[in-house]
Amino acid sequence: MFSGIVTEIGEIVAVERESAAARFAIACRFPADEIALGASIACAGPCLTVTEVAYSADGRTVFSVDASAETLKRTTLGAWERGTRVNLERSLKLGDELGGHLVTGHIDGMAEVTGRRDEAGSSRFDLTVSPGLARFIAEKGSIALDGTSLTVNGVSGAAFWVTVIPHTLEVTTWGARRTGDRVNLEVDLLARYVARLAEA
Repeated sequence: MFSGIVTEIGEIVAVERESAAARFAIACRFPADEIALGASIACAGPCLTVTEVAYSADGRTVFSVDASAETLKRTTLGAWERGTRVNLERSLKLGDELGGHLVTGHIDGMAEVTGRRDEAGSSRFDLTVSPGLARFIAEKGSIALDGTSLTVNGVSGAAFWVTVIPHTLEVTTWGARRTGDRVNLEVDLLARYVARLAEA
């Protein structure tokens, strides 16, 4: 489990594609001795398993993760290449502060940024999703976008918008987000199960 509070921005330093799957090497400033093999790290939202840990020539920690065909299809990972920057969060431990909201790292789909308006340091992002995901998004509800816990400020059909504060713009990849970008979306855990129970 995660909280949607990004603690580091990683950089893709190597990509290996085999058949429908892929392996990514991600450089970051997490101490290597704090990353165990098999650990779960949210990488731009998806929960991925660490398969290797090493050091790069510049002293950064480099960890490797594998992505299945399903993950590559459902998320932005299919477009990752060398130099891509990604939000990172290590999994929660019992007793950690839950600063955002409960996030599983299981991505439901992608949203597209349809507009950005910068005002007084903060930025409003307009996004659209498929109708199937739109029903899970509610005004003032929580949503995880590229692994970042955000509050939905408004909803209109399959469109919604969020406001990102200056601190978040600085410490995540949101500062570089532009119209046309796609981001990984995880709906609120409670909304998902309420909708399923209503269907049943």
